[in-house]
This record gives sequence, structure tokens and C-alpha cells, in this order.
Amino acid sequence: MTRPRITLDVFSDYVCPFCYLEAPELDALEERFGDVVAVRWRAFELRPEPEPTLDPDGDYLHVTWERAVYPMAAERGMTLRLPRLQPRSRLAHEAGAWARTQEAIRPGAGGAMRTALFRGFFEQSLDLADPESLVRVAQTLALDGQALRQALAQGEFRQEVRIDQQTARELGIGGVPGLRFSLDGEHAGVLEGAQPRRQLFLAVERLLDAMR
Repeated sequence: MTRPRITLDVFSDYVCPFCYLEAPELDALEERFGDVVAVRWRAFELRPEPEPTLDPDGDYLHVTWERAVYPMAAERGMTLRLPRLQPRSRLAHEAGAWARTQEAIRPGAGGAMRTALFRGFFEQSLDLADPESLVRVAQTLALDGQALRQALAQGEFRQEVRIDQQTARELGIGGVPGLRFSLDGEHAGVLEGAQPRRQLFLAVERLLDAMR
């Protein structure tokens, strides 16, 4: 197998609509460049303890969704609804990290869990802070719910989430999605915010040109 020359670390949060909206663009990137590019989703908790979460009925969210989220969702052919709650997302990140360890048992488990959490939150107001809700998601994906329940209770993946958060901070990433490009293991730049696929393609093409 060809070793990817370009790695794209995607720092994202499950409560960020723009992170969910970026998913199809990143899928298109992987399809376009194949084994040359590896996309890695990484954790970035927007509002960790003790920072207060957003008011789901507040003006900020409603204005942001009307002005930016709904238009982008229509443009990208996706269905999003403003969630009825704004939970903390750390446990969801831990669940996502756990799911990636299940790849040997269920290929694609990490990606399936990521999609299910995004879709659950932005289409059905899934409570990302409730362990049992996360367990039920895992079970719908034919994953071991009891194993996830135990991992969350014991904080088995908490440090991995913290490391991602610290890495983003060291890179100067303050908003999500934060896209960090690496070329042969060397830092090659950061883009912040949901990017159109043409911008992602251009960024990768420039890096490939630099390699020639």
C-alpha cells in the first residue's frame, strides 16, 4: 500500500454544524486524491468545563443558523435542524475515539460512529453528553455497547481527547473545523472554517506541486 504523502488533521466538534457540513467535502477530497491523502478526524471541544454552553434558544444560534448554517446546508445538499439542546461534547469525542479502536472487529467503525453522532445531534437533537445515548448509538452500529459504557465510565479515552485539544492549541487553532496539512510528517499549513472542496483540492494540489 502506498504511504500517504499528505495528512490532513481535521480538528472538529460534534456540536459544530460547520464541522458536519465539511464532511462531504472531505469525502470528496479523499475520493479525488486516493492514497496520496490521509484524513484524520481529531477532537476539539469548543466549550469544555467550566465554560458555559450556548443557550439553544438564544439569538446567537438562531441568527448564525439563519445567516450561515441553513444556506450552506442547502448548498451542500444536507439536512440540519437547530438542536433543541447544547450539550458538552467531551464524552462524544471519547466515544468516537473508542469506536476507532473497534476497526479490527467492524471495519469503518470510527467513520460510522462519527457520522451517526453528527447526524444524531443535527437531525434529532441527540444528547451528546448522555452516556446511555452514546451507548445506544454504538449498538445501532452493531458495536459493543457495554464495552463503550465501561470505557466512558473509566475515562479510557479522555487523555487522547485532551492531547488532541492541546495539539490544536499549540497549532494556534481557535475555531473549528481546523484543518492542519502535513507533508511527509512536516507541518504545511492550517485552514480554519468550512472550506469548499475546490479550496481543499487547490491546497492539496499546491503541496503536490511542491513535491515535484
